[in-house]
Amino acid sequence: MSFKLNETQISIIESAKYISEKFDDNYWLDCDINAKFPHEFYDEVASGGWLGICMPEKFGGSNLGIREASLFMQTISESGGGMAAASSIHINIFGPHPIVIYGTEKQKELWLPPLISGKEKTCFGVTEPDSGLDTGKIKTKAQKVQGGYIINGQKIWTSTAQVANKILLLARTSDISATKKPIDGLTLFYTNFDREKIEVREIKKMGRAAVDSNQIFIDNLNVNEEDRIGEEGQGFRYLLDSLNPERILIAAEALGIGKNVLKRATQYAKERIVFDRPIGKNQSIQHPLAKNWIELEAAELLIEKASYQYDNGENSGGLANAAKYFAAEAAFKAATQAVVTLGGMGYAKEYHVERLFRESLIPKLAPVSSEMILNYVSEKILGFPKSY
Repeated sequence: MSFKLNETQISIIESAKYISEKFDDNYWLDCDINAKFPHEFYDEVASGGWLGICMPEKFGGSNLGIREASLFMQTISESGGGMAAASSIHINIFGPHPIVIYGTEKQKELWLPPLISGKEKTCFGVTEPDSGLDTGKIKTKAQKVQGGYIINGQKIWTSTAQVANKILLLARTSDISATKKPIDGLTLFYTNFDREKIEVREIKKMGRAAVDSNQIFIDNLNVNEEDRIGEEGQGFRYLLDSLNPERILIAAEALGIGKNVLKRATQYAKERIVFDRPIGKNQSIQHPLAKNWIELEAAELLIEKASYQYDNGENSGGLANAAKYFAAEAAFKAATQAVVTLGGMGYAKEYHVERLFRESLIPKLAPVSSEMILNYVSEKILGFPKSY
């Protein structure tokens, strides 16, 4: 494993920086204040083909690894766009993976090119109000009918449902009482986001207002047989293939926030004069920021190793989860320290660290909690009995 970036990876970082330079802090502040989806940014990323960075070349993608994707997403986040920038395109980077692996050739030919080109946007319908992380307990039901299914139920925390025209949807096709395991009997669909059958209610939230989060209510949604991915009842297992790369990408996005706020805090500390001297001359300012730097560097190493394992076909579950956990913690600490370093100005929107602080909470909470990651490491890595 080499820590030296190759020419392709250097080019990816430069391209991400070039895109990001077109969207300054004021752009992201405006999107945040006005809860406006960053369509211009999304279109710019799509026009460069970056939405297909991990998808097969045959369908318009670049067929690169999670390492390259994580470098792209880290750079996008580190530009100052934070989770607003990353989340607007995140679903396209990892979400279609079950289609790539388990879809038929016809499905891939039909579904992947519009996603890669940005002509279509998708959202992810998995989590439900009463099941949370216990995915096996979801209640949204897909009833088999002639030629397809009729789906009824509800989902929560469905990002980009306000702008999506497609949905990757997990629903129960067998009653839980008729299955050996709760995760059996779940089927994965990729279908049209029919707004006559799906009601969308936006959840007003603390941060990342630019990218909507929603509760959706599905009422007799007709889904064709051709919109089912793989075999009936195997949907949860298909999703597992996208979990590790998602963890790595979330870690990279958190790392980007951490590096950005550390840079802002460091620069402010060098320029802010109090008692006739820069506040950065004080160890009470220097030492916490130095600690942030160390933790962010450690997070980057975890991301690199997890990416290396995944791209080389090794079991990356432990390190992918560890990277997500540690990078989220490091980013949150750095964002908190940035606000503290700037003092009152850290609380002001014009200095942007308060926006990034709010967004730094997202990787700590989603798509899996820190506690569940610690459970995973305890059971799968350390060999302890299941505790929940």
